[in-house]
Amino acid sequence: MRRAKITALGTYAPPKLLTNADLEKMVETSNEWILERTGISERHIVEEGKATSDLAVEAAKRALAQRGVEPSTVDLIILATVTPDMFFPATACLVQDRLGAKAWGFDILAACSGFVYALSTGAQFVANGSAKRVLVIGADSMSRILDYTDRATCVLFGDGAGAVLLEPAEDGEPFGVIDFLNEVDGSGGTSLSMPGGGSLHPATEETVKKRMHFVHQDGRQVFKYATRKMYEVSMALLERNGLTVNDVDVVLPHQANKRIITAATERMGIDPSKVLINIGRYGNTTAGTIPLAMQDAYDQGLLKKGSLALLCAVGAGFTVGTALVRWGI
Repeated sequence: MRRAKITALGTYAPPKLLTNADLEKMVETSNEWILERTGISERHIVEEGKATSDLAVEAAKRALAQRGVEPSTVDLIILATVTPDMFFPATACLVQDRLGAKAWGFDILAACSGFVYALSTGAQFVANGSAKRVLVIGADSMSRILDYTDRATCVLFGDGAGAVLLEPAEDGEPFGVIDFLNEVDGSGGTSLSMPGGGSLHPATEETVKKRMHFVHQDGRQVFKYATRKMYEVSMALLERNGLTVNDVDVVLPHQANKRIITAATERMGIDPSKVLINIGRYGNTTAGTIPLAMQDAYDQGLLKKGSLALLCAVGAGFTVGTALVRWGI
């Protein structure tokens, strides 16, 4: 078994911004209310006529360019999203075609834990030798499924994407995906969902009138579960690998809410200077948050060659995803 390492990173956020001041004109809210409860100042919004595949392709191109390799060298594309261009074909297929890659691929639907799930899945293909180069993408266009009359949800989300390349580490090389620990608690499925549009509630005039094709969230329940589980599963992963928070150089948490991140990492007892928080500029981009956090941590010098990074996320499902990565770029 070979360890899979990250050899390139690329991210993309659409240029259009939706600020708190803009939202004040759209729904009963205020900049102060949003900042106090979420830590968000602005979020990027995909342009009309564009979709999740557009964000994913841009992020993928940047990762490939950083590595200096052609799309034809990619063996597998794994794309995490809850906002596919359409139910089928998989958005990974659309991305493969537009990149001109020869890879096979598939989508993963694990909401905010999606990138961690995709990363841990891709790492297994590299580790067992069935793929030499895997493109892992997290991308979402959450603005497409938001009810902009519901201030409890529309202020939270934005659009964005990130991609990494996974390749085999050299023998004895310390870099790579060290371990991961993922969980699911399906009993929390109704706490965060888009109830309309699937086989249970196919699109009808009634489902549209009931606004069932938008994000629905029990904010209090999600907050409590996310705060607890980000702490518990992260600590369990560290313990399983004989590590403590003192060994971690940077925490790259899912950016759902600044208060969730602060509460979970304070409970871990980790130095706040090691925790990357960029939700203020992006909002919750679902599967895009962790690679966007990687990019900011890399640009700021928090994530450098040899750094031990802890990735942690909680999402709809409920899903929980954590991973330990020794950075090798």
